[in-house]
Amino acid sequence: MAKNIQSLERAAAMLRLLAGGERRLGLSDIASSLDLAKGTAHGILRTLQHEGFVEQDPASGRYQLGAELLRLGNSYLDVHELRARALVWTDDLARSSGESVYLGVLHQHGVLIVHHVFRPDDSRQVLEVGAMQPLHSSALGKVLSAFDPVAHSEVLETERKTFTARTVCEPEAFESVLDLTRARGWAADVEETWEGVASVAAPIHDRRRMPVGAVAVTGAVERVCRDGELRTELVAAVRDCARSVSRDLGASRF
Repeated sequence: MAKNIQSLERAAAMLRLLAGGERRLGLSDIASSLDLAKGTAHGILRTLQHEGFVEQDPASGRYQLGAELLRLGNSYLDVHELRARALVWTDDLARSSGESVYLGVLHQHGVLIVHHVFRPDDSRQVLEVGAMQPLHSSALGKVLSAFDPVAHSEVLETERKTFTARTVCEPEAFESVLDLTRARGWAADVEETWEGVASVAAPIHDRRRMPVGAVAVTGAVERVCRDGELRTELVAAVRDCARSVSRDLGASRF
């Protein structure tokens, strides 16, 4: 059985102590509460402070939880709420479209799949929750890159790999794709990421009108497209689903 890493256990205990005790604690209080030498406690606090998980009051020298923990906590709550609000709507979308439905969020220069509804047939399928999709070629990624300034910066900073002959990588051409996505409110991926696979995605916004994720229908090109174009009824269904989830998150005018 693998051993736990002692320094991480001590850091976790320190964060719990700061979360559950007084608003601010001094070095001596923290060290004695956790039965640590002052030097050891100070080293851990200095590392946590550098990462933004702990802040030190300049006047008193006491420590408290940092803003980075709040950001991480809000991120978890946002994703959890997004998934919870989307469950019914994505199930309905999979049922009406007959295709797989994905819910994705921006994560580490890509799109993290946080919810996946299987295509409603008897075919063998693999759950892709936790999988990553590229920002520049997938429909989910293009929607986030078009509407989320952070995603837009990240996609321009990272290497845009060529997955198929249809993948758009050149900066000026890619920006044109994003302009089109913003203008029509949805993004397409027709064999740009995987041969034989097409997808259409639309953005999901929260009560602040900030993009918090995207929803997509994905399937074989011959089913998702008609005469080389995405089926208009699928585009409409995906956009309706995104609007419904956005409304449930408190967004207006969707």
